[in-house]
Amino acid sequence: MDTPEELQRSAAAEIAVAESTAALREIESRFLGKSGSIPALMKLLGGLDKDERPAFGQRVNGAKNHVQALIDERAAGLRSRERLAQFEAERIDVTMPGDRPRMGYEHILQLTTNKIKRVLGGLGFQYLESPELEEFRYNFDALNYPPDHPAMDDQDTFYVDDDHVLRTQCTALQGRVFESTPPPLRCFTVGRTYRNEAVDRTHNHTFHQVDCFMIDEGVSMAHLKGTLGVFARAMFGEEVQIRFRPDFFPFVEPGVDYAISTPKLFDGRWVELGGAGLIHPNILERYGIDTERYSGFAFGLGVERIPMMAYGIDDLRLFLENDLRFLEQFRGESQDPEPLPRQSIA
Repeated sequence: MDTPEELQRSAAAEIAVAESTAALREIESRFLGKSGSIPALMKLLGGLDKDERPAFGQRVNGAKNHVQALIDERAAGLRSRERLAQFEAERIDVTMPGDRPRMGYEHILQLTTNKIKRVLGGLGFQYLESPELEEFRYNFDALNYPPDHPAMDDQDTFYVDDDHVLRTQCTALQGRVFESTPPPLRCFTVGRTYRNEAVDRTHNHTFHQVDCFMIDEGVSMAHLKGTLGVFARAMFGEEVQIRFRPDFFPFVEPGVDYAISTPKLFDGRWVELGGAGLIHPNILERYGIDTERYSGFAFGLGVERIPMMAYGIDDLRLFLENDLRFLEQFRGESQDPEPLPRQSIA
């Protein structure tokens, strides 16, 4: 086996020509590590005479200290050189033109939502938000649903537990507002809703709704039709016409479905847009609102239905499949310049 002095000279020669701190770490591990050649010499102490052991141990420790000092000295110089090389490689010429950042584009449903917010906000309605994981009492009980209504069935609603569901409609916002804010009220919300539906071209388990309501003295169907007329013209153009036909919903009385028609989009055909009506007196009385003094209207519709009508889209699934070939067709649509402030009702 080599002597401490021979190993020291061998290590010194390698340290002198090392070109990187990584090479130094390898040399340090080979000569000074736990299994390194210099510490391994200590295993020879057992074979030496008792009088020879102290001197040999000092020679080994001296070699270790000398090699470590050489490594530290060489590492300091190499680190400085490597740092300068790194700085040079990463140097940025601030006089050169920068790279154009890649910009994303808002989803067509977000663009539609932005437009809805601008239109209804411009009519004086306040934008609110409520939870997607909704309490059963707000989603059904507060909206005058009878106990045997089909919508409450497990086959139609996603139940999380006995008291909570994934909201089936944004109309669930009404109860939260009524119990905390007295009339007059003008509110609307836009959000995701969930139904236990078989997915096909016209149905999905997840979709978006806008729900809007107003409560004040003397509110009538005329106010509802006027509001929906302004809303429809803003969304589809000035030539649009609106039609009411009687329909039933537990939370309104009377209830109507409303449809629109415009020569530009539908060749004069009537296309159903959503449901509406005067808020049922049972709902107002439940929250202590005087029905002799106040009345109100409400309407709701699927957000997806608006771009489907406007652009002739015939498959609801396209909105959520993230196919860029579909989504990039709407990249030129106008962006929302100034979103409305959000307020959460929880």
